[in-house]
Order: sequence, then structure tokens, then C-alpha cells
Amino acid sequence: MSADARPFATLPTALYIGGQWQDASDGARTEVLDPATDAVIAEVANATPEDGLAAVDAAAAAATDWASTPARERAEILRRSYESMIDHRDDLATLIALEGGKSRRDAEGEVNYAAEFFRWFAEEAVRGTGHVQRAPGGDKNILTVLQPVGVSILITPWNFPAAMATRKIGPALAAGCTVVLKPAPETPLTALAVAHLMEEAGLPSGVVNVVTSSRSGPVVSAMMEHTATRKISFTGSTEVGRILLTQAADKVLNCSMELGGNAPFIVFADADLDAAVEGAMIAKMRNAGESCIAANRFLVAEEVVDEFAERLAAQMSVLKVGSGADASNQVGPMINGAACADIAAMVQRSVDAGAKLLVGGAPREGAGNFFEPTVLTSVAGDDPILSQEIFGPVAPVASFSTEDEAVALANDTPFGLAAYVFTGDLARALRVAERVDAGMVGVNRGFISDPAAPFGGVKQSGLGREGGHEGLLEFLEAKYIAVDWGA
Repeated sequence: MSADARPFATLPTALYIGGQWQDASDGARTEVLDPATDAVIAEVANATPEDGLAAVDAAAAAATDWASTPARERAEILRRSYESMIDHRDDLATLIALEGGKSRRDAEGEVNYAAEFFRWFAEEAVRGTGHVQRAPGGDKNILTVLQPVGVSILITPWNFPAAMATRKIGPALAAGCTVVLKPAPETPLTALAVAHLMEEAGLPSGVVNVVTSSRSGPVVSAMMEHTATRKISFTGSTEVGRILLTQAADKVLNCSMELGGNAPFIVFADADLDAAVEGAMIAKMRNAGESCIAANRFLVAEEVVDEFAERLAAQMSVLKVGSGADASNQVGPMINGAACADIAAMVQRSVDAGAKLLVGGAPREGAGNFFEPTVLTSVAGDDPILSQEIFGPVAPVASFSTEDEAVALANDTPFGLAAYVFTGDLARALRVAERVDAGMVGVNRGFISDPAAPFGGVKQSGLGREGGHEGLLEFLEAKYIAVDWGA
């Protein structure tokens, strides 16, 4: 690894299996690129399916002891891991900016967010409680206990390499499960750094295992076929989620799926436009739009649509685009050149269909995978850009005339992860929030993520919830014990 890419002086670039750092079984390694320059910044072990199976073996070997470890002890390890992440915030942010392309501000924000999952689930670890009741028929007592679901495979994406890892590791460990983490091949360094910090915080061998690999399909398939695997938790595209759900069906695995989004950002005529534009910038431009809950389509009342679009374009036009290595930059690169090309094609199709380009609209010339912050207005209701997850710094603006039309447009998608509603009428805000098909709704705010809140979607945006108390329950099974100890 290059010196600039290695803020952790002793950070291993090997697989972490059973408490040992080791090479891939065939010795293969895979490159990690800086999307701001396409330069190679590191090489990491490229796990084989056999390595994946070995990681599940290690997790299974540690499962009984970890499940029987008192909840308070599990909590203390998570708490120490939180403190270690905060202590190493600058180093972690550097890794995230280098391998994922985040702006420095976004990278630091992710570290704070990611660490908080460890703190939250340290507190939740002692709250996996069941209940007892007398059966209605009076013949017995119903004793319900919650037990760890078992060995869990955690598959995380490249866009939030720290937060997506801790959002899964935290509740799994709090519940008493052991895990194998398979990070995205684009951003393996952050996952290895988190494991390194947890090891230093006293994590027992085999409780968390990390397999880095560009051979994702075969490795994950092998781990899912292992007889010890009980659960898979995946964050990524709906297309890949469908494949994993099909594979999981053969083994009847417990599944949590956080999949694609197409978040509507609804602005009514009575909204505070200053607040709406500010919220739009947050909801759209966090991580340069490479977020599953990013505002994907802006639905604005026809009375204010032109003013809103112009104000949004003015804000987007002054954003500073560049590498996260420069802390003054506000918008980092897309993850790779293919992503830039896909976004450019979406924008061009929309313009060809009659949309008006107010600012941006193309990849930036020169090195790196940068795309200009973009605003499109006069977007037709049937424009394909409103039905696709853009995953980039592009804001298409369409108009509506009535509340019912706004809700209909918002719900005209197979996805239902997040939504945003801006209005000066609280009753309407809550009414629309209830009518919109989404697992999460921000009312007059563009930032909704919180480790204490249940994160997840409806329809094809996924199954289950992460964060909150609900996130802990995803890794617990209810067991019913019938017992009669007398009247």
C-alpha cells in the first residue's frame, strides 16, 4: 500500500479469519483504486470460495462461546470499538476518501455515523429481552426467550464502507451472533481497518471475520451453502438482492435486504423555499448523490417549480468538485468511469426528451471520475430518469398540481426506501408521509439517518430494518417454552 493510503501504520491487507491475518489460499491479490485518479493505492488478499468457507468455519467455531458471553461483556467490546473509531477518526476518514472517493467532510461524517452504531448497539446488547405470560386457557405459562439467529454473512457496498459494516456488525454482535463480513471489492481497506480496531478492542477470535475478494459471486454462494450459515444481511442493488434471495430460498436462510431506492423529494407551494433548497442539497448531495436514500426525483408544486429549480441550480453551480485529499472540495468522484458514463447517458436521454439543463450535465474533463453537479427542469412525468436510481449528483425536477397527484407520482415506482416532504402545513406533512410508500420519511429536513431509528424500505427496496431496537431483533429468534409451574 502506498504511504499516502496507509494512515494505519500496521493495517494488514490480508483476510481476517479466526483471529488471524492470512493470505488468500491461492495467493491472489486484487488492486484497490483511488477513483479521483484511477491510481492503484493498495493490493489486498483476493479470497477464494475455500477462504469463504474457512471464514464460516471460524465463525461457527466461535458461535457457542460468543452466544453465551454475558450481554454486558459483548456491550463493552462494542463500546471500546466505538471509542477506538472516534480516536482514529482522521485515519479512517482518509481511507474512506481515498478508496471511496468521498469528500473529506462526508468521510468524516461517515466515521462519526459508523462509530455511533457500535455505541448504540452496545446499549442495545442488554435489551434482547423476552416475556412471560399465563396462557389464556390457564393450563400453562408461555415463556418467550430471544436467542441469536446464528452465523451471519454480512455483505456491504462501496458507498458507505464503514457505516454499512458497523450497522450490521453492531446488532449481530450485540445479539450474540458471529459473522463473516464481505466488503465491496472497491472499498476493502475501511473494512479491514474496522476489524483491526475491533481486534485491538478485545474482540475474541472468530467472532468477526473479514474476507476481501473481487470474486464476490462464487465466494458468497459458497458461504451461503455452508451448513453453519443461518442468516444473510445484504446492502446493495435490488438486482443483486433478487439473486441472493433466490439462493437463500434453497437453504431457507434468514434474510435482511437493504436494496435500491428512488426517493421522491416533494415540495408544496407553501413550503419555506430556503429550507427546501437547503434540504435538497443535503438529501441530494451527501456523498455526491451516491446514496440509496439520496433524493432521486424532485416533485415540486407548479406554483413554485421554476423558482425552486433556479435556486437549486444556483447552489449546485458553486460546489467545488475534486478529490477528498483536498478538504476544501465538496463533491468527490463517482466510484468509477462506468458510473460516470451511465449517469451521462441518463442525463442525455432526459435532455433529448425535452428536459431543460440548468447547470452541469456532463463528466468533468481531465483525470478522475468526476461528474458535474446537475439540475434538470421541465422533466416530463414519464421521463425514464424519474424511474431510475441515478446514484450521482443529478437532480431532475418535475411539477405537480395537487396533493393527490404528488402522492401518485411519488408512489409510481417499484421502490420505497426513503421520501422527503416539505410544506408549511404540518397536518399535510403527516398525511402525505403516511400515504407515501416509503420505509422512511423526512419532514422538512434533508437528513434522516440515525442509528437509533429503524432504517429500511418497502416494496422492492428491501426486507427488514437496520438500526434502532428493530435492528437488534433482526439477529434474534423467538423461542417459545411451554411450562406449568402451578396456579
